[in-house]
Amino acid sequence: MSPAAVLTGLVLAVTATACGSPHERRDDAHAAAVRFEQALGAGRTAVLCAALAPGTREEVEQSAEGPCDRAVERDKLPAGGAVRHVDVYGDQAQAVLEHDTVFLAHFDDGWKVTAAGCEPHGEEPYQCEIKGR
Repeated sequence: MSPAAVLTGLVLAVTATACGSPHERRDDAHAAAVRFEQALGAGRTAVLCAALAPGTREEVEQSAEGPCDRAVERDKLPAGGAVRHVDVYGDQAQAVLEHDTVFLAHFDDGWKVTAAGCEPHGEEPYQCEIKGR
């Protein structure tokens, strides 16, 4: 086996291990969706804002013309309920809840919410209360 082939195999093995198994990624995304919903239900706006992806948080603040915690407190996103299932596609995930659909993305510090308060509209994209750019 050539040195390049050995190096390529090693890189692929390390990358696959670092990313975690599909089951682990789904569990981690599920846990992030649950934390988001718990913070929402408890009115813990600082935790709720910390759970948002950077672009989503920025969009919330720009739309409200103020800090995230005041914006989410004022806008009162309805609770989504229990997580029914989570689908993971690489670094993106969709969590379907009883009354909501939440979209997440994986960052260096874990899964973050990119959109919430989302409803499907047939063949059209979801319409979301909170979303990033």
